[in-house]
Amino acid sequence: MPQFVKNEIISLLGDAPLHDLGESVGPDLRLGELLGADGSWKESRLGYATAAGAPALRAAIADLHGVDAEDVVVTVGGIHALFLLGYILCGRGEEAVIATPVFPPARDTLISVGATLRALPLGFDDRYQLAPEALARLLSPATRLVSLASPQNPSGAAIPRTVLAEVLSVMAVRCPDALLLLDETYRCAVYGDDVLVPSAATMSPNVVVTGSLSKCHGVPGVRIGWAITRNARPFLE
Repeated sequence: MPQFVKNEIISLLGDAPLHDLGESVGPDLRLGELLGADGSWKESRLGYATAAGAPALRAAIADLHGVDAEDVVVTVGGIHALFLLGYILCGRGEEAVIATPVFPPARDTLISVGATLRALPLGFDDRYQLAPEALARLLSPATRLVSLASPQNPSGAAIPRTVLAEVLSVMAVRCPDALLLLDETYRCAVYGDDVLVPSAATMSPNVVVTGSLSKCHGVPGVRIGWAITRNARPFLE
């Protein structure tokens, strides 16, 4: 997938201009005009944002994951993040490894791009826990992406951080150019005063995490998701 070309007039990669002199549809509508909202929301302008998302929102998501705002890209729900990553990281015929059972769209985005899927089945008798040695047998130098979720959907089983560290070690040997995609949509779903598990986004530059407001945050209608990575490699070449 080729990278979008930088354009001085308008760019899907650029930041919002300091002074927007090229607006073609008139002044931005304000939230108060649309919904009659009061208070600080009343003057919120409903105009174009940057491609990566509003800076304040990116900063808030970054704080929740222990990363920098520049590591965050805001998407239209979590599935949008999974879709973009599938198309960016896996070309037609390239290999991806995915653990099952799985949230169907996480698998379908990889199928739609034409990736060659290798599935690692997780079972009830093993409490749906991932065994790094079993995953290792599916990896090869052709592997571009390993797609996991923690907690998993639909099993609800979480992958311990120690196991994720083993997975990254195995990948470093067998497929050093591959990335680990970890869907953390349910990470904030904890009981009572249980401690929130740190995001895997801080574990390695070869980790990409996704999440959204749709599940444990309970606001699916807002349609906000995100992808986070600290990897500066140019994947869109």
